[in-house]
Amino acid sequence: MQTITHSPDQTRTLGRKLAQALQGGTVVAFTGDLGAGKTAFVSGMAEGLGIEERVTSPTFTIVNEYEGGRLPLFHFDMYRLGSADELFHIGWEDYLARNGVCAVEWSENVEEALDGDTIRVDISRGQDENTRIITIEGVEL
Repeated sequence: MQTITHSPDQTRTLGRKLAQALQGGTVVAFTGDLGAGKTAFVSGMAEGLGIEERVTSPTFTIVNEYEGGRLPLFHFDMYRLGSADELFHIGWEDYLARNGVCAVEWSENVEEALDGDTIRVDISRGQDENTRIITIEGVEL
């Protein structure tokens, strides 16, 4: 499925819509350039899960945890990781076992750790500053 959004609010709305289809244990792998809107999309997912806390990029912490919604949300940023081995060292399997949603930015850096059931979201820039082309694979919306 491919969708074009024209504002960060529309990108968040699409994230909210995806969240309604998610079950515990789901991994959502994001790809897209720096500043493309991955964190805005995850923010919408958090809203869709009923999480009221403000979502921020986990660039320096590797993972931010959000609870209090229908499912917990674990927001990973793999930009600084060099391999899937590093992901396993920070407790990836423990997060998977907690039956929440794992949203993984820069997923291409840890591709070996992702399985065939992973939902994939690619966000790329469109023709103007606010336009995004968002491709979602692995789930029907």
